[in-house]
Amino acid sequence: MRRSLTRACAVVLAALALPVLAAGPVAAAKKPATTTTVKLQSTSLSGDGSTFQKGFNDVAIGYFKQLQKGVSISYQATGSGQGRTDFMNKVVDFAGTDAPYPASGPAPTDPFLYIPTVVAPITVSYNVSGVSGLKLSADTIAKIFQAQITTWNDPAIKADNPSAKLPSTKITVVHRSDGSGTTQNFTEFLVKAAPTTWTLGSASTVQWPASTQGASGNGGVAQLVSTTDGAVGYVDFSDAVAGNLTYAAIKNSSGKFITPSTKSAAVAVAGVTPNPDLTYDPINASGAAAYPITSPTWIMVYKTQGDAKKGAAIKAFLNFVLGTGTNQGQKLAATVDYAALPKTLLGKAKTAVNSIIVPA
Repeated sequence: MRRSLTRACAVVLAALALPVLAAGPVAAAKKPATTTTVKLQSTSLSGDGSTFQKGFNDVAIGYFKQLQKGVSISYQATGSGQGRTDFMNKVVDFAGTDAPYPASGPAPTDPFLYIPTVVAPITVSYNVSGVSGLKLSADTIAKIFQAQITTWNDPAIKADNPSAKLPSTKITVVHRSDGSGTTQNFTEFLVKAAPTTWTLGSASTVQWPASTQGASGNGGVAQLVSTTDGAVGYVDFSDAVAGNLTYAAIKNSSGKFITPSTKSAAVAVAGVTPNPDLTYDPINASGAAAYPITSPTWIMVYKTQGDAKKGAAIKAFLNFVLGTGTNQGQKLAATVDYAALPKTLLGKAKTAVNSIIVPA
């Protein structure tokens, strides 16, 4: 199961218990109607892709449903790679991804937008009996995930943790088995921070050593780590917290060991300049308090919509996701362990959403 009932599911259930808000503009108000006060026509939207963003999407969809009861939105966590493929083939109305289309690979022929939504850390979570509070440098992480380090009392781990009592337990490396933006961003960190050690490159899929184990989705990796003594894997922060996993502090580009949190992820993103298409890279960002394995995530949507009802609905939903009011997307992010976008990036994202063309 992706997350416990006490976390995101509880938040969604709370959303469904909220009083129904006015479906139309309030007569006494003189403010312009918004995408959450104008009643949309009944329609359905389908999306898939990133497992990293699913926890946030589930909660946002639950609250949006209270405002627009005629709009049905489904989101399947299939992995960023599958999401990009399905979006390109127009199998879905929108898709989630934690990494852009590769420059040398296939991409949609029709103009589309990357809409940033939230950010969060990628944790290095581990399950070693009696061990907590580990610190790990990029070189050590690279050697662990390349199976060059095979036991938890290896001298390299000891060097990062001189006062820790480390057992001789065998290390079980757990990685994503599906095409994954989390994999791409995790390995991109190793390419940047451990360039002379990491040899497996960076992509949505990597040729992992034969001794490692694969699992589908962030939730699958979290589950396998939690049930395997000696395991270590890379897991998005929301799933790591929901699964009560133990995760390491990671050495950043300033030489500081930083614990993953929404705050340290927000610091990493704050100083990043986005590209014109709103793709951006917070991996190994500068700053003494920045968490170095911070992941972006986007919802992809076509700039020109072919169906008026669907187009109006996706535009309204994205404006809701980027909203900063009570029970709107950016305020909901923290309830499921994601960080809201910084103001400058948020403003650019809203401008992009407003550029979506919906037929009359």
